[in-house]
Amino acid sequence: MAQQLKTDWVLFFTIVGMVCFGIVMVYSASSVMAETRFRDPSLFVVRQAGWAVVALLVMMYFKGKDYRSLSAPAWAFTPLGVVLALLVVVYLTDTAAHRWLRIGPVGLQPAEFAKPALVIFTAWFVTRRAHAINTRHTLLPASLALGLLAATVMIADLGTAAVLMLTSGAVFYVAGLDKKYFLVAIAVCLLVLPVAIISKPYRVLRLIGYFDPHYILLDKVDPNGHVKRWAGRSLAPKDAGYQARQSRIAAGSAGFFGLGLMKGRQKMLYLPEAHNDFIYAVVCEELGLWGATGLLLCYLAILWRGFRLYWTAGDDFGRYLALGVSTALVVQALMNITVVLDLSPTKGFTLPLISYGGSSLLSSLASLGMLLSVSDHAG
Repeated sequence: MAQQLKTDWVLFFTIVGMVCFGIVMVYSASSVMAETRFRDPSLFVVRQAGWAVVALLVMMYFKGKDYRSLSAPAWAFTPLGVVLALLVVVYLTDTAAHRWLRIGPVGLQPAEFAKPALVIFTAWFVTRRAHAINTRHTLLPASLALGLLAATVMIADLGTAAVLMLTSGAVFYVAGLDKKYFLVAIAVCLLVLPVAIISKPYRVLRLIGYFDPHYILLDKVDPNGHVKRWAGRSLAPKDAGYQARQSRIAAGSAGFFGLGLMKGRQKMLYLPEAHNDFIYAVVCEELGLWGATGLLLCYLAILWRGFRLYWTAGDDFGRYLALGVSTALVVQALMNITVVLDLSPTKGFTLPLISYGGSSLLSSLASLGMLLSVSDHAG
């Protein structure tokens, strides 16, 4: 008798609803800019809709595939190896940003695909080594693999590297990693973080823009202006706090009900990346507190269903896969929202399922397809 599938319809319709909502918000956030610069207000929404169709098909592929077939060395290592190879190619070909891989008219960000690749690898590795999670035969290869991936991603995308480390840390900790090793890992990350920031002038500008926007403290520490001249070599805007200020204006001016869909003001070329990294500010401004809170609750619903699967899945691989997918997506969402609300320095990554960007949407829906597969096939 064929296995009766048990689709989590709450999770499924939450995901599909968020994708549809994201397409609407991309149009609202990008139409003015697209009309002004490209004379086509539908330019970005048409592209996003096309990516959404492809990404939903990929999600349904993984949803229909028994997740237990992913618990194999080929699935654990091949995607990870492909992502690492693509990151090297991007580093050599995109000499300015080290982010984009251009294939004809299509642009991909390989760092986005590091998240599902890492989730599969971590779930497979922890499942195989759970009985000896705290031995050097487990910790050494895990540290090498995770460290290599994080370091390669960190070259261009510190935010995504942070998501990768937080996700893998959560999975290893839940799997029984001793607290002393967990603290050592945190200490290593804290030591590497300043080096990663200093390696890119624009990261220093963002940090200064958040903590010392008027250079009061910096002028006291560096009266000769060496830091400002060095950081000024960055191609990023010199006013690193501009995006955060415009985002805060958008989020704080709309009240409970907002200005109304399509009626936002900050997207009218005041807020850079309104359809991308800062789309949550447009949601806040146009839909108010109820819309912003509703979207946040959707992410929490994904986290809830993922954690629920962690407790109910019948095997360790399914449990760790559900934990990794839900943690990665929600951690990135919360980090994006803290930036938009000016609660942390600016980091350049998308709001999952909502922001414009094909790589982000494809990566997120592939991951959520695996989460739905755990729901369908776990027994």
